[in-house]
Amino acid sequence: MQSLSMTRADLKNTEEWEKRNIVLPRFDIDTVKSNTAKAPTWLHFGAGNIFRGFIARLSQDLLNQGLCDTGIIAADTFDYEIIDRIYRPYDDLTLMVDLRPDGSTGYEIIGSVTESRKADPSDQEELTRLYEIAASSSLQLISFTITEKGYALRNLHGDLLPVVVSDMEKGPSDAHHAMSIVCALLWERFQKGGAPLALASMDNCSQNGKKLKSSIIEIAEAWESKGFVSSAFVEYINDSSRISFPWSMIDKITPRPDASVEKMILDMGITDMSPFTTSKGTFIAPFVNAEVPQYLVIEDAFPNGRPPLEKAGVFMTDRDTVNKAERMKVTTCLNPLHTALAVFGCVLGYTRISEEMKDPQLVSLITKIGYTEGLPVVTDPVILNPRSFLAEVIEERLPNPFIPDAPQRIATDTSLKVPIRFGETIKSYISDPSLDPSDLTYIPLAIAGWLRYLLGVDDKGEPIELSSDPLLPSLQAQLSSVKFGDPESVSGNLDELLSNTSVFGSDLVACGLSKKIEKYLSEMIQGPGAVRETLVRRL
Repeated sequence: MQSLSMTRADLKNTEEWEKRNIVLPRFDIDTVKSNTAKAPTWLHFGAGNIFRGFIARLSQDLLNQGLCDTGIIAADTFDYEIIDRIYRPYDDLTLMVDLRPDGSTGYEIIGSVTESRKADPSDQEELTRLYEIAASSSLQLISFTITEKGYALRNLHGDLLPVVVSDMEKGPSDAHHAMSIVCALLWERFQKGGAPLALASMDNCSQNGKKLKSSIIEIAEAWESKGFVSSAFVEYINDSSRISFPWSMIDKITPRPDASVEKMILDMGITDMSPFTTSKGTFIAPFVNAEVPQYLVIEDAFPNGRPPLEKAGVFMTDRDTVNKAERMKVTTCLNPLHTALAVFGCVLGYTRISEEMKDPQLVSLITKIGYTEGLPVVTDPVILNPRSFLAEVIEERLPNPFIPDAPQRIATDTSLKVPIRFGETIKSYISDPSLDPSDLTYIPLAIAGWLRYLLGVDDKGEPIELSSDPLLPSLQAQLSSVKFGDPESVSGNLDELLSNTSVFGSDLVACGLSKKIEKYLSEMIQGPGAVRETLVRRL
């Protein structure tokens, strides 16, 4: 079999790609590239897997249908090595691998990315091109998948990050933080005519558009106070008829590149597809492997027009519906289940989420968290049916044996997730006079499981490495008196922690859940095998 490389030149050998059942773009890449260079419509920040496997594919779908004649420009503000080693050597192409629950795979070359750029303050050529793109009146939207941390201007103590302080002091000509760079691009756009634009966060975080807007406005106001920008500019980005920040809900599991997928690709004779780790710790490959189900719900607020995203399966709607869809997923139908599987999976020695879905106690736990305790207070977005969404998660998505996702990855930053993923349901029980939070059983069991995980000891009594978490040192300090093998060490030692509303979203002592959590934790630290015994007993 003839070997192939993922380049535009080799794509011309269509017969060889078709032999391998790899779908090629149905549009002329060179024409789309030329059109986009002249009149860009879509710029995206965050060039990682979720972008390549979902957002860029939306653009590809529209191009394939003949509904657009321009593609999407990718930029990265964090890891420039991705651009140098994943995009440019492969002519900005990506091999998308769909991992289906029945074990079959689908392959498609994504060719909608017409240009890749480094938002590197030290590289004037790269910045100049980004300024040109941002100033183009044809530009309709800038979208983002930079993770929730990418929008943050402050540390956990509420203090401005040093890079942000420096950016505010030096102004738009020397911006380094992602939000400062974007604000500087908007300043350029304003000075070149001030055409309207939408800035659409597509990150998996609550009220993402609000977070993006807040950060941009704060930087702009700091620059205004120092005379770097005009008050008219601040008015421009505050005017939703000219600059909008639509909210969105996104959902697609896009795990790390998997070795088995790499082998399948190499066996097909496609060369140079191996993953690598960048100097900044990004593990990435020229291919993306991901599940097939995907959801994107976006507030339809685009003052300069937009691509017909609804023709690619995106739900275009109002802000209230977006917020309801996000709450449904994050607080009831997916994320709480993921976190429960993550912490128990680590303690029980699992390395794949799909393997956990063969465990009768863990399946019972997440089923009861979702159906029994979550659905009674679910926020129904109407455009998606919560019960059907939950059923797909439990019956199809999480059990997919070909999605190489690990509980250790999901367990990262759990302290930032608990107040939303569990805390919002608890709040709903507190606020509803017909419900009693003390009746909750399975969410408290999951919280106790998290505390058990934080002890850093698995169910065999052996040490385990905990995933990174900004509150890990302080949480472990508060649990220091709780000892594996000593169930009595729990008694009276958790009230300070469980009453912390910033950690749990509610005061778990005041709402009557602390004693239940203490009881579950004391059962789970009795000795080797106690976590399993507790799950069997309680489920």
